[in-house]
Amino acid sequence: MKIIDVPQTGKIGLQVSFQSRYGLVRRARVIPKQPNTFAQLQVRANLTRAAAGFDTLTQSQQDAWNVAAAKHHTKPSLGQSGPLTGLQLFVKINTNLTFLGQESVVIPPPVPAFDAVGPQSLQIVLVLGVPKITLSCPISPGENTVISACAPVNSGVRRAPQLKIMGTCPAAVQGSANITSIYEATFGLPALGSRIFVSAHLMTDGWTGPTSLFSGLVPRV
Repeated sequence: MKIIDVPQTGKIGLQVSFQSRYGLVRRARVIPKQPNTFAQLQVRANLTRAAAGFDTLTQSQQDAWNVAAAKHHTKPSLGQSGPLTGLQLFVKINTNLTFLGQESVVIPPPVPAFDAVGPQSLQIVLVLGVPKITLSCPISPGENTVISACAPVNSGVRRAPQLKIMGTCPAAVQGSANITSIYEATFGLPALGSRIFVSAHLMTDGWTGPTSLFSGLVPRV
């Protein structure tokens, strides 16, 4: 339910408060389901392995991560944020590297200068009545363009819900990257008339670049 109160977020007893598009909302606290899919277990294992790896560093290496982390802040909540810890930055960088199949690092890499992301627009067409989802790529997406998306939503939705990483962008053929298979593997094929949101960002040396967000309607006929 929507409430009028001081700005707040997080759990209070058996209730949870959060900022929504309609204002401050409070609802009953519900423990989310944990299907323990292979993807979930793999992510948790990567996080656990990275966190344990920080303990194997020398003191000078840990200090280097702490110094580097102090320059980067957490995602703001209620207008407030704070610097990352060395452990948080180490885990972030190395889980990203693991996702791309690259070697972990013990020295914090400098923030790279990101090139323009390859995908520039989203196209959805029907081929024999089945949706085909592609990204227009005037330039090659390379091997480190990460693609995220959401499950199909109603056509009237204009604000992207939380997106889920599907994988890296397939190679473009004649300026178009077909992401139908990775979308179907993650969410199933979208229903005719529904809307989907897709995003793309570069991941270089464990750092993530700016995100480009696209949306499109699945044709009805």
